[in-house]
Formats: sequence, structure tokens, C-alpha cells
Amino acid sequence: MAQGAKRTIGQVVSVCGLAVAVALFLSVAAVRHGFFDLKVYYGALNFWVHDGGEIYDFLKPGTQYGFTYPPFAALAMLPMAALPWTSAIVVSVAASVLVSAVLIWWLVDPIARRAGWTRWYALALALLLAAAFEPMRETVNFGQVNMLLLFLVAVDLLRLLPAGNRWAGVGIGLAAAIKLTPGIFVVYLLVTGRWRAALTAVGTAATASLVAAALFPDASREFWTSALWNTGRVGELAFVSNQSLRGVVARLNPEHPSTLAWAVLVLATLAVWAWRSRAAAAAGDEATGLALTGAVMCLISPVTWVHHLVWLLPGLILLVDNGMAAPARSRRRRVLLASAAIGYGFLISRIVWAWEKDFTGVDGFLGSNTYVWISLALLLFLPVRRWAAPAGLGSAGGPPPAGSAVEASGVAQLDQTERGRSAGQRHVVGRPLAVR
Repeated sequence: MAQGAKRTIGQVVSVCGLAVAVALFLSVAAVRHGFFDLKVYYGALNFWVHDGGEIYDFLKPGTQYGFTYPPFAALAMLPMAALPWTSAIVVSVAASVLVSAVLIWWLVDPIARRAGWTRWYALALALLLAAAFEPMRETVNFGQVNMLLLFLVAVDLLRLLPAGNRWAGVGIGLAAAIKLTPGIFVVYLLVTGRWRAALTAVGTAATASLVAAALFPDASREFWTSALWNTGRVGELAFVSNQSLRGVVARLNPEHPSTLAWAVLVLATLAVWAWRSRAAAAAGDEATGLALTGAVMCLISPVTWVHHLVWLLPGLILLVDNGMAAPARSRRRRVLLASAAIGYGFLISRIVWAWEKDFTGVDGFLGSNTYVWISLALLLFLPVRRWAAPAGLGSAGGPPPAGSAVEASGVAQLDQTERGRSAGQRHVVGRPLAVR
């Protein structure tokens, strides 16, 4: 049998083996949330469209949870009200899986080609590993929109912005109109001097919000004057699923969490993020800018449930990218790949839930905030890829020429020196809360 055929058979067998392992792991580790959040969306939309109620007055029966997103999100989800419940589940899962596959392809494919890995094989392994990633599986099991928002932002930062496309910023604007927290990426554009893209993002978000206000004035008035400020609708700040700096402070003193301490931590975190983001932008490394801003968004948001941490996925992939770019058998390669493996291992483990009932003591402080420490580590230590070319290389209509220093995806390629070092590498390193 030819060497190529043997290699393909081996890859197929290993993919099937990993698929079985992931399925077994999920059967034990994955919590079945019964599409809880999707039920809230679905119930609120049907209450609004079919029962004549106001969407922000709806609460899922037996809970305090209701629709918490801006009116444009309700407009975007409106077709759900015409679907049977089973169809709504299918659409939700299919959409999350599709955009996840595309995003992971953008980030993994350049690494695979640079390292000499078979591209379909690298993508298959990455997708299977992503399926075990706790924030990803929580997003799917809750019926959440996190991956859709990450995808919209990534379209801008990984595809349009590096190509100099005049539509860069539209994805960020739409994401911010659907949910407010991705608005931090407008700040990223401003901090890094991309004024036109920032204005496009602001204009898109404003236009989307005004369209929703024109169509649904009562719902818009209710959201901006009342529902937005009702923090009781989103859950308990000290709950272990809240893996933000606010959650850390709240768990220190659940009865009287210090707003001052939280504010100081947020300001210090933002200062570090601004400094590191400017360095990434100066190197043309938009993928690292995406990862750093996703991490800081999780840290500074008052509420970051575990499923929101899908924003850490680009950072983990980029750790592998940086590791594979380092010289073979170097200490840098070992440290970076080990860091990616450790971070991933914790983020599939559900470790924070060991302190769900009692997060007191030193072990409670360290363990219940494990995912916060990972977010901080990525913000502080994720390398900026200095081999990245300035943003704008490549044409707006497709990928740059062969040998270009940057992909249309915005994921940088090695220069010839580093390419030579990496040539020949052929292996892959291996709450019941509601609408949050």
C-alpha cells in the first residue's frame, strides 16, 4: 500500500477514535440544560407575537428569567416565532455548529499549511476538540448566541479589516446591536486607530437599533429605560458560573461585594488590554487583537457565564500557532504548547463547579475562579506574532498571493526563516440560569 494511502487511513482511524472519545466524554461531562435559554427566547417571542404581550414582560414560568437582549435582537430572532419548537432547536444548533466550523477553519488552516499537516485532518481534530470545550458545549446546550456574535466580530477582524475592506465594522456593529458586550470591539478599533471601521461599527449599531425602535417603539422604550437596568433578570453575581472580575469580587463577599474594588480591577485590566492591543495592531496581528479583546470583555463584564467564554477559543488556538512557529524542540515551543494544553484541559473539566456550594477559603478563591485566571493569563501573556505583516495586505476580493505574509483571514504566515524551522513537522499537538 502506498505511503500516502497508509497515512490517510491512519488519519481517518485517529479522527474516528477521537470522535468516540469525545462522545464518551460528553456523555459523562456535558450537562443537559434542555435548551433553557432558547426556551426563554422562544417563549418571549411567542408571548410578544402571538399573545399580544410585551417581550420584556415575559418571564419563563417558574423562573425570574426573561428576554434581556436589545430590541434588534428580538427583530433578528423574530422568525423563530413562526417555527415549531423542534425546528427552533435544529436551527439554533446548526447555526452554532456552522459558524464555529468556519471560524475554526480560518484560525487552524494557516497553521496546518505552515506546519505541513493535512488540512482536513487538522480541521477535523480541531472541531472535535472544540466540541468538548465547556463554553462551546454550554452554548449549544443552552441554545445561546455566543458563537454567532463571535463569528460576526471575526468576519470584521479576520477577513474585512486586514483586506482594507470599506465594510469593516459592520459585523461588530451588528453584534453590538444584538448584545451590548461586543461593543468593546468598537473601543478596540478606536484604541488601535481604525477610525473608519469604528465609525462604521457605531453607525451600523445605531441604524439597527433605530430600525428596531421604529418598528417596536414600546419594546424599545421598555428595554432602554427599564429592562436594561434590571440586574435581577440575569442571575446572582456570586454564582460560580460568573467567571468575571465582578464574580471574583462578589464571591469574596456575596452580601456586600465591593464596587470600588471591582472598578479598580477593571481599570487596571483595561490599561493592560489597551497597551497589548496596540502592540498587536502595530504588528498587523488582528487575530491576537480579537483574542485579547475577547478575553478582556469576559473579564470586565459584570456577568460572564461559563458559556460566554467561547471568546477564549481564539486565544487557545493562537497559543498553538505561536508554539508551532517556535523552533522545534525549543523551550518556547514546549511552554506555549503546554500552556495551550493546560488551558484547554481546565476549560473542558468543569473544575469551577467543584466549588458551586462553597467557594470560601484559599482553595475556594483559587478554584472557583479558575476560568478568570485563564482569561487573565491570555490577556497578559498571549504572544503578539511579530512576523505578521501590516493590516491591509491582500486584496479585498480574495486571499493574497502565494507566499504573502498574511492570510485573508488575518492569521499570519511565517517568514522564510521560521518556515524553514517548522518544515517537516507532521504531528498535531494534541446553574440553572437563563438568558445571560
